[in-house]
Amino acid sequence: MRRILLGAALVAILAGTGNVAGLVAPQAMAQGAGGLFRPVVYVNDSAVTAYEIDQRLRFMQMLRAPNADRASVEKILIDDRLKSFAARQAGITASEEQIGAGLEEFAARGGLSVEEFTQLLGRNGIDRQTFEDFVASGIEWREFVRARVVGMVAVSDAEVDQQMQDIIETPEITHVSLSELIIPAPPGQEGEAMALAERIVAQTASEADFAAFARQYSATPSGQQGGRLPMMPLANLPPTLRPVLLQMTPGQVSQPFAVEGAVVLFFLRDTRGTLRPGATEQQLDFMRVRLASAEEAARLATDLDNCDMLEVRTGNLPLAQVQRQTLSQGQIPSGEALRLASLDENETAILSLGGATTLLMLCKRSPALLANAPEAPVATSPDDPPRPADALPIRSDVRDQIFNGKIAAAAENYLADLRANAIIRRP
Repeated sequence: MRRILLGAALVAILAGTGNVAGLVAPQAMAQGAGGLFRPVVYVNDSAVTAYEIDQRLRFMQMLRAPNADRASVEKILIDDRLKSFAARQAGITASEEQIGAGLEEFAARGGLSVEEFTQLLGRNGIDRQTFEDFVASGIEWREFVRARVVGMVAVSDAEVDQQMQDIIETPEITHVSLSELIIPAPPGQEGEAMALAERIVAQTASEADFAAFARQYSATPSGQQGGRLPMMPLANLPPTLRPVLLQMTPGQVSQPFAVEGAVVLFFLRDTRGTLRPGATEQQLDFMRVRLASAEEAARLATDLDNCDMLEVRTGNLPLAQVQRQTLSQGQIPSGEALRLASLDENETAILSLGGATTLLMLCKRSPALLANAPEAPVATSPDDPPRPADALPIRSDVRDQIFNGKIAAAAENYLADLRANAIIRRP
């Protein structure tokens, strides 16, 4: 069964889930209509209160989540109301069993039980109901997307081929040029440091911007040089940082992340890399048609769109005269290989050698590695050696990544329609 990675991961949950039951803790009730319980914004007929915003903000700050500021939290809670509305319109609600399982899974990511995590929330001034509503909203939206979106999404073999080809042709990064910005975060000031880091991310559009912030705020000696560090091997960096950098492109600043006593940002200036072994080897799908003369070959080549059309036009010729092959470059005779090298896909060339005339047509040019990519995981035992670090990803995994990317995009489009059609007002 195709895996659907919609809501179980912590990162996906942090992308925006929240209060769906509209429940308010007793201490909020005690504040009265003029206190924390006051409505801040109405989404259709549902109010988002100041208490909910305060609780979600505390929750996200405790988790070191990105965009842990009041404006972002308010937007997330508005989206949560819209998601909850859509799910309930479809008859979808989270069961007690689903919520219980979701609480356990979320808490376990930090190595805690639900009760231990709840106690941690309490020490940070966060009500358990905020946690439960947070998880319930994620479950309801996940189930809604499964019911309404998943069936409309498909991934073609051509899309997988293209993604695999992009992976093969992209150099593997071996070295990085970074600039760093390290903001001190003494005990009790972690929230302020994270908020500053997020403002820096939002206001950084170039290396010059980042360098100016580094000179102003960075607590390390590199700050005086705009945070610039020399190019270094990727392998020299901590393993937890490498995946973050590999997801970035030159000219991009990382999201802030907390370390003990500080909040850290990186700006990726440049990368250096090498192609994986065999990445430049090509495999050619081509046709070879033997004909009596160059004139006959020229007539046959007129108005050909692709190799399938050529196969139709040569259907009445003896099989010995017509061949369609898929070979690596080293398997193709040199004379033909040289002519094919100059062709784009669906182009033709006429080759006259030794009194014989051959019409060549290039059908497709692709990396030879693509033909050897594994389709699905192979069962292994603990004694089997691990897959090489430069091994191609498994096609089924690439298909899943494309599939889930399409689902995420379709779900975001649906949410955008909900926003456009909603009545959102302030009291």
